Amino acid sequence: MAFLNMFYSKKPSQLKNLRFIYFVGIKGVAMTALAIVAKEMGIKVNGSDVGEEFITDAVLKRNKISWQRGFKKENITTLKRKPDLVVVTGAHGGMTNPEALAAKEIGLKVMMHGQALGMFMDSFQGIAVAGCHGKTTTAAMVATILAKSGLDPCFAVGSGDIFCLSNPGHAGQGKYFVAEADEYLTCPLTDKTPRFLWQNPKIAVFTNIEYDHPDAFTDLEAVKKAFSKFSQKIPQDGLLVAGIDNQNLRQILPDVTCPMITFGRSPLSDYQIIRISFGQERTWFRVKHKEIDLGEFSLQVPGAHNVLNALAGAVVANRLGISWEKIKKGLKAFSGTKRRFEKIGAVNGIFLYDDYAHHPTEIRATLKAARDWFPKKRIICIFQPHTYSRTKALFSEFARSFKEANIGIIVDIYSSAREKDDLGINSKMLVNEAKKHRQNVYYLAKKRGVLDWLRKNALSGDIIFTMGAGDIFSWHTELLETLKE
Repeated sequence: MAFLNMFYSKKPSQLKNLRFIYFVGIKGVAMTALAIVAKEMGIKVNGSDVGEEFITDAVLKRNKISWQRGFKKENITTLKRKPDLVVVTGAHGGMTNPEALAAKEIGLKVMMHGQALGMFMDSFQGIAVAGCHGKTTTAAMVATILAKSGLDPCFAVGSGDIFCLSNPGHAGQGKYFVAEADEYLTCPLTDKTPRFLWQNPKIAVFTNIEYDHPDAFTDLEAVKKAFSKFSQKIPQDGLLVAGIDNQNLRQILPDVTCPMITFGRSPLSDYQIIRISFGQERTWFRVKHKEIDLGEFSLQVPGAHNVLNALAGAVVANRLGISWEKIKKGLKAFSGTKRRFEKIGAVNGIFLYDDYAHHPTEIRATLKAARDWFPKKRIICIFQPHTYSRTKALFSEFARSFKEANIGIIVDIYSSAREKDDLGINSKMLVNEAKKHRQNVYYLAKKRGVLDWLRKNALSGDIIFTMGAGDIFSWHTELLETLKE
């Protein structure tokens, strides 16, 4: 099956009535990516968000997108020109946000982000990347391969930035729209629909299925049911690319009714990884398909998990008619995304990296990748747990996540605005449990404690990682300054 490319005008006809979109919570990574797409389509873009610095501040400034500070109804009611659409995020109250309420009161069209992304994708042939881990990187890899192959796709990837493409979002002239497909709730307060069910992709990738959002799903079975339901949205002339190594994902594959291709390390895979190697901060891997060796691929990003992500992206691209040689060049050009094994800086021979890892599987994968690339270095992991509900639900798994680190440091839990209760859990309890598996795990409640510890203990040659989905990324300037001392 191959899909031949064709080209659209800058703004598809289905979106031509949109001249002004206002984004409530515009600094969220997914919101920023979609705002950039809209702006490049010639749509006026504005919005609002909190005043604190966030990872998207720089990319919004670079794209000349401004926003109001704070959420208040006057941000909507005093606009000289009323927006054709107001897009809202669940991170700031969703449809209960005062700006969403004000917009509805005066008759403006209001949508949650998941619904708006689906609407944009419907104007193209959608390529949706779903999975509890790896969807951001895989979507970015697909976008990179397509872009480097001259197909100029639209894409909206919630990464903060895709370094080799200069932006996390783009309104391309091609027929494809690449986006993450998030299983989380549309609006935690008013609409429990999984966000990806607003998408109608021609092609979908399922990287894996795990239990990641205990505040949204009662158990793992509920997550599997959501993915199974999403698979039913892929048409009979479409395609599902599925990671067969993941047991939970394998269990829903009998429910899939559209054409399907599997990938992984398993000999049961349609596309099988047969070798992975690392060296000089590079990753190499070989793939075979139906006993045909497709040759060696190389990556600038580390980890066996990223090899799986790359293979998923390669399979999608090949099914779009892109040659394996062009795919190899596209993957080689991919230099990562913001907050995924991102190199922040180096001071006195000490290297600081950052990663969004906030689930035990992601922590283990990132630390294993670090160990593969830096086998003889001392690896220090500074982890900020994200949400009480996730920490409690995956408590034992978190405790076993730091095996590949020489030293683990756990700081206080970063709570979500959605949470009203600490559920009787805290980071000190997590450290005590983690010490059953590795003694060199320490509880340092706040940033100040971490800075003091590094001042006394960091050594030349150390590899330091900050990890988590909270605000730990904002510590980097002070961490680097401390390492200079």
